[in-house]
Amino acid sequence: MELTKGANAPINADEVVVEVSAATAVDVAALLLTATGKVRSDSDFIFYNQPVGPGVTAQPPNRIRIATRQVPAEIDRIVVTASLDGSGPPNWGRAGRLTITVADPTGRTTLASFTPTDLSTETALIGVEIYRRQGSWKVRAVGQGYANGLAGIATDFGITVDDAPAPQQAYTPPPVNYPPPAPTTVNYPPPVPNYPPPAPTTVNYPPPAPTTPNYPPPGTPNYPPPPSYYPPPQQNPYQSPPPPYQQGAPQQPYAPQPQSFTPPPQPRFGEATVSLDKGRVSLSKNETVSLTKTGAPSLTRVKMALGWDPAKRGKDIDLDASVVAYNRQAKELGKVWFVKLSAFKGAIKHSGDNLTGAGEGDDEVITVDLPALPPDVYALLFTVNSYSGQKFDEIARAFCRLVDDFSGAELVRFELSRGDRRTGLFMCMLTRAPQGWNMTALGEYGDGATVSKMIDPGKRFVLATVH
Repeated sequence: MELTKGANAPINADEVVVEVSAATAVDVAALLLTATGKVRSDSDFIFYNQPVGPGVTAQPPNRIRIATRQVPAEIDRIVVTASLDGSGPPNWGRAGRLTITVADPTGRTTLASFTPTDLSTETALIGVEIYRRQGSWKVRAVGQGYANGLAGIATDFGITVDDAPAPQQAYTPPPVNYPPPAPTTVNYPPPVPNYPPPAPTTVNYPPPAPTTPNYPPPGTPNYPPPPSYYPPPQQNPYQSPPPPYQQGAPQQPYAPQPQSFTPPPQPRFGEATVSLDKGRVSLSKNETVSLTKTGAPSLTRVKMALGWDPAKRGKDIDLDASVVAYNRQAKELGKVWFVKLSAFKGAIKHSGDNLTGAGEGDDEVITVDLPALPPDVYALLFTVNSYSGQKFDEIARAFCRLVDDFSGAELVRFELSRGDRRTGLFMCMLTRAPQGWNMTALGEYGDGATVSKMIDPGKRFVLATVH
């Protein structure tokens, strides 16, 4: 049965599959609602990162399976949504035709189908709802679009989503100052003079030998006294010679003049102190490298890659790689994470969410096309979060790294295993420089199972680079 918007049809089956077919990739989700029109808790939001609920199972990327007999009695209806995954067209108006079908689990019998129309700038929509009516189940065609994506739908039905849009005004720092970046202690080597400083010397001149004057016989006029000769002091080649010895003058030991040393100016946070001229560099915490190589084209595409091993027992380990974009005032301009897989017209793209770490090598990858970023994007802050709640000191064989996408050269790497007992990590930050981009290795831990909890604490790194 082909439904029009607002029409309904009975469901004469204990189990059905709702499938969304489109010309582009989509993500399908379901929300279990009570008679109040709200979820009971966040566990009633069934999607690719939480695929199983009471009577409802997500089968990514485009199917929801519903066993009506297993749905709790307090659930009045099940809303099925479809959202663009960010890898294709920017909205439904440009994505082409999509069709929603409700069929038996085998797919042989179609109970109802619906083709939404009049979609334009929306990126997500409520396709159909499966609802109770007088002891039976029915399907209704909805086709309501949302311009603010799946997060907007979830928020309307009572889901707590850490993806609220940034306020559309200039960033004003709150009364409480953000904690300053961790102090960096630069241990300058002691000055090495061109020659070893001379040891203080005391020249002890011998006292004049006693003399017995030979007085002339009486009557000899103007007899001159005999001359008295003393050996000149030995001159130190590293110091000015002492004044000539004068008979009878008190002799003071020579004291060398103190030498003053002015250390070179300490590099500012975010200021490049090394370059890629000699190839791969190994950065220390808070150290910055220029991504511009002398005589070579500027680095244009980078990948932030994350990998870990699955849990051998207990709850699965779900790490998430994310990136937040800021302007020079540390205002958030957007973020890419497992809920939103692209931003800035594809200049930043996420490979997709890996829920367990299964597979070899990189498990999640974020690719950034630096020249394609809007000019007001000043900084990109890369983070890693433990969505499943394990602390980094509990996770074995985990790593994250930044890679030149063209050459495959690894620019910086952090081993995350046996880290701090926290759930978030500020990995590194890219900032615009007069000639290209700089990268600062951070390696500082924070708190939060998602990147949304890291946005405000991360502003301090951006503000520290603005001189």
